[in-house]
Amino acid sequence: MKRFIAILEVAALSFVCSSAFAGELSSAETLYRDNCAECHGPARLGAIGPSLIPESLGRQKKEALQAVIANGRAQTQMPAFADALGEDEIAALADFIMKPLGEMPVWGKAEIEASRMLNADYKSVSEPVFDADRYNLFVVVETGDHHATILNGESFEPITRFKTHYALHGGPKFTPDGRFVFFMSRDGWVTKYDLYGLQKVGEVRAAINARNIAISKDGKHLAVANYLPHSLVVLSTDDLSVEKIFEAEDSKGNSSRVSAVYQAPERDSFIVALKDVAEIWEIATDPNAKPVYTGFVHSHEKGMVEALAVEKGLFARRRIEVSEPLDDFFFDPGYRNLIGSARDGGTGVVVNLIVGREIARLPLPGFPHLGSGITWMWRGRPVMATPHLKEAKISVIAMDDWSVLKTIETDGPGFFMRSHENSRYAWTDVFFGPNKDVMHIIDKETLEIVKTVRPEPGKTAAHVEFDREGKHALVSLWEDDGAVIVYDAETLEEIKRLPMRKPSGKYNVWNKITFSEGTSH
Repeated sequence: MKRFIAILEVAALSFVCSSAFAGELSSAETLYRDNCAECHGPARLGAIGPSLIPESLGRQKKEALQAVIANGRAQTQMPAFADALGEDEIAALADFIMKPLGEMPVWGKAEIEASRMLNADYKSVSEPVFDADRYNLFVVVETGDHHATILNGESFEPITRFKTHYALHGGPKFTPDGRFVFFMSRDGWVTKYDLYGLQKVGEVRAAINARNIAISKDGKHLAVANYLPHSLVVLSTDDLSVEKIFEAEDSKGNSSRVSAVYQAPERDSFIVALKDVAEIWEIATDPNAKPVYTGFVHSHEKGMVEALAVEKGLFARRRIEVSEPLDDFFFDPGYRNLIGSARDGGTGVVVNLIVGREIARLPLPGFPHLGSGITWMWRGRPVMATPHLKEAKISVIAMDDWSVLKTIETDGPGFFMRSHENSRYAWTDVFFGPNKDVMHIIDKETLEIVKTVRPEPGKTAAHVEFDREGKHALVSLWEDDGAVIVYDAETLEEIKRLPMRKPSGKYNVWNKITFSEGTSH
C-alpha cells in the first residue's frame, strides 16, 4: 500500500498544473495548497483523495461542498475543517474547487502506466469460494460510503462488501464468462475484481475524468471514455496495461470530449459517442476486421472513387459523420441502428451503422434518457421505451418504422427503466420532482400503468434490476440510510428489505453478460 500511495503522489506532482498555480497564489489557492493539495494533488487532479474539479464533482452544489469541507466525510479519510477554517475561508475553497482547470491536463500512456498496480496478494481460484449461483450474483454499488456489495441473487443475502474508489460511474462491466467485473470512477480509476475469489486483481488510472467503460465481445479489451483529457483509452483486461490511446478529434482536427463508449457484440466493435463534434466512431475489436476506408477522393482521370487511407484489423477506426453532436445512445437488438438525442433535447436521431448515415428523426421532447431504454416485442412489432429527464412521460417507439407508438403519462420525469424477457411488466422510477418516492409498473402488452408502489414515503426510489430468471425485481431506496428492496416480479409485493448506504445500481451478472432485453448495456 505504501508503494501504491507513493506512485500516486509522484504521478500527481508530475501533472501539468493549471494556470492558477503558474503565478502569484490567491488567498483561495493558498488555502487549497495548505489544506487540500497533499491528498487531492497540487493541480486538483487527485492523489490519495479524489480530484476536485467540476467534472468530478458532478451536480454537487456549493452548499454541499462547504458542508463536506466543514464536517468531513464519515468513514473516509476526509477530515473536518470547521475548527481550523472560518466560514469565509470554507466558502472561498468551495468556489475555487468549482472553477474549471486553466488548461487541458496531460495524462498519456506514461502517466497511466505509472499508476497501474496489480495486487501482489491476489491468488486465482478455480471455483467460486462461495455457495451460490455464480451467474445470479448482483453487484450493488453503494455511493453513500463508496463501497460495493456482492449479493446472492437467490437468498438475497450479502456475500461480501468492499471499499471502492470515490464516485463510481457508468456501471460495472463483466467478462463474457461472468468471472471478472471492472469498475470505473469519475476520476478515471479502473479496478478489476475477481468474483470467484472475491479479490481485487489490480487497478489503473486511465484518465483524470472518465464517463464510462465498455468491454469487448471476447473480453480481452476494455475501453474507457474520457472527458479529461479528450481521449478513448483501450486497456488489456488481462493486466490493465495500455493497448491503444485515441486522441478524440474529428477528421478536421477539432477536439472533443468522449461522452460514452458501448460494446456492439453483434458487430464485434466499440461504438464511441463524441460530445462536441458531429461524429460517431466504430472501433473494431476483431483482429481480422475488414478494411475501413477513412476517406475518399474522386479521380476524374480514372473516373472512379479511390480510398485515401485504409485501417484494418484490431482497433481499426471508422468515422461516421452526423448532422450534429448526439448525446445518450440506444441500440436496437441487432446493433444495426443507434438512436441518439439531439442537442435540442426534443429530437431522436436514428443512425444506421451498416450504411453509416442518419435514416430517421423523431419527436421526443423532454430529453429522453435513451441510455436506460428497454426493448420487447409488442404485437409482433419490436418496440423500445424510454423515460424522459424533463417531462413526466414514457415514450414507446416502434423500431420497424421509428414512430412514436404511445406516450405514457407518469407522475414525474424519470431516470431508469427496467424489465426482463420473462416478465410482463416494465418498472420505471420518477426520479425528479415531488413524487421521487414512487415507482410505476407498466404492463408491456396494454402499455398502461397497472400499479404504483411507494417503498418509503418521501425517500427516492430508483434503479430497478431483475434477477437471472426475472422472478424478482430489486429497487434502490436511494438514501444514505437506504435499502435494496426485493419485490416479487409477478405479485408485485415486497418480500425483503436489505439496509444499504445510498445504493445506486444493482447489476445482475447473467442479465449483463447475456444482454437481457430488459436492462441497459
